[in-house]
Amino acid sequence: MKGKQKALQVKKRGARGIVERLNKSKSLYLLMLPSIVIFVLFTYIPMYGIVIAFKTYKPALGIAGSKWAGLTYFKQYFNSYQFWPTIKNTIVISLYSIAVTFPLPIALALMCNQMTAKRFKKFFQVSTYLPHFISTVVMCGMIILFTSPRNGIIAHLLKYVGIEFPNVMGQASAFPTIYVLTEAWQHVGWDSILYIAALSAIDPTLYEAATMDGASKFKRMLHIDIPMLLPTASIMFILRMGSVMSVGFEKVYLLQNNLNQKTSEIISTYVYKMGLISNQYSLSAAIGLFNNIVNLVLLLTVNLISAKLQDTSLI
Repeated sequence: MKGKQKALQVKKRGARGIVERLNKSKSLYLLMLPSIVIFVLFTYIPMYGIVIAFKTYKPALGIAGSKWAGLTYFKQYFNSYQFWPTIKNTIVISLYSIAVTFPLPIALALMCNQMTAKRFKKFFQVSTYLPHFISTVVMCGMIILFTSPRNGIIAHLLKYVGIEFPNVMGQASAFPTIYVLTEAWQHVGWDSILYIAALSAIDPTLYEAATMDGASKFKRMLHIDIPMLLPTASIMFILRMGSVMSVGFEKVYLLQNNLNQKTSEIISTYVYKMGLISNQYSLSAAIGLFNNIVNLVLLLTVNLISAKLQDTSLI
């Protein structure tokens, strides 16, 4: 009996402590409330639609009225001729993008950190940030216009030196490179902001001590800047690996054509075509769910490896 009473007292104290903490931070929780409501309404409630992947969904019957199909649509996708091509194209573009666009923001941040001329540094930062604000539609229009073999700027410039510019947008092998390089040009500057902020938080006394010991700029960068960036870079890498199977739909779809479809047909474009164009809602939901499960597994795996190797993880 005494043990039960002690346990009840501990629970009451814990409950009182929680209530006291909530009362102390009322204003903060009120500020969070709109974000929490929006998150629940547009993220958690729509997750009910996952059920469509296991049903033969018909809009007239609704989700509840549609018949259960089990894993039928998952098997249909696994056995389809588009399964391996979409998986392969998605992984190739995603890993290619990570290999190019992940280290570049770090290098850009390190370079900005070494600049001493304030005006030039501000100009450089602004000029690298600006492409990020170009909309995807405009960006794709610029890419198509610049790479046009007849009217493109690149084609006109090469004509002056007697070189004929090929139709790169019609070459399937060139599509991943075009996608990744334009993605790097548009977003590397913006992605470097996080690393620049991490570098600005480094204690200046570390640089002073290194300078007194005779360390050059390169050695200061190698032994101070890079080690300080590693935790931030590890978290960003985990997040990037958690979205390996989620290549941006809009840009790929807008740059896609019949000639480059062999390498540009990815999971997200295939889901769009199956769901909204072919009206195969259950199949598209099954593909999307499979894609998200793979991303979740990759995220948890990379997070676990990072936690064991560097003691850095999301949790």
